[in-house]
Order: sequence, then structure tokens, then C-alpha cells
Amino acid sequence: MGEQQQVQFPQEVIDEYAALGVDLPALFSAGHLGTRMGVQVLEASADRVVGTMPVEGNTQPYGLLHGGASAVLAETLGSVGAMLHGGSSKIAVGVDLNCTHHRGVRSGLVTGVATPVHRGRSTATYEIVISDEQDRRVCTARLTCLLRDMNPGDGARTAEAAG
Repeated sequence: MGEQQQVQFPQEVIDEYAALGVDLPALFSAGHLGTRMGVQVLEASADRVVGTMPVEGNTQPYGLLHGGASAVLAETLGSVGAMLHGGSSKIAVGVDLNCTHHRGVRSGLVTGVATPVHRGRSTATYEIVISDEQDRRVCTARLTCLLRDMNPGDGARTAEAAG
């Protein structure tokens, strides 16, 4: 857990964010919480974001994947998609998350796939499907993010949060 794999981005996207003081690859590590939980973003675009998280270390007292852990994975993936949709002039801020838990998982790795439901000028909504290693649906989540204009200094705060 905690070992991060780098998501590959086109150089022009990295350069666009770097001009704002944002280390895009570091941002996609899901920050300190994502690192502690072992979240890894494997694929990222405004159309589809894929990530994984181990069950081990993210369980509740009965030994099942904690619902809050599923929520962290879902919000991470949906936020990444919303941020990429909004572009470098916007910040994606989660304003609504709901999760329906379908089945318990005791071990292995879960995979989340975020796809857009709505992509507008001021909001973006993503559906995130989390599945176990047998491709059985564990959780269905929906995240809506507010896309607000980036203000001076937001790039530095965003980079700090990612580190």
C-alpha cells in the first residue's frame, strides 16, 4: 500500500498545469488520504477515470471493505474526471456524493471506473462503478462537482494538497 504508480499524461497537459504551479502527476495520487488507503489512478481522461484500491487495510470491524473507503475511491475518481473536464482554469469541488453498497468484499483489490453523466460549464456529475476482482459490482456511486474558476494562489494550494 502507499506505493504509487504514475499516470501518463500528454506533455502539453502537464505543461498547462505546471504553468499554474500544479504538479499534475502528484495531484493524481489522491493526496495523503489516497496514499494511506492505497488508491492508485491508472487511467485518467474527462471521459473515463480508472483506479484501484486494496481491500486490506480499508475494512470495517466485520472484515468487509468499509463503505467510507468505497466513498473515498469514488470521490477521488469522479473528482479527477471533473477536474480534467473543467480544464486548468477551473477547480472541481465535490458538492454531492451518494453511494449504494451492493455486496461485501473481504480481500483483494477493487477497481473503480468513473464515467460522466453530465458535463456542464459549472457542474460535472460522474457515475462511479466499483467492482471486485471477479468483476462483481460492489458499489455504485454518483458524484457531482462544482466547477469554479481558479483564483490566484489556488495552484499553490492545489499543489500543497497533492504533496
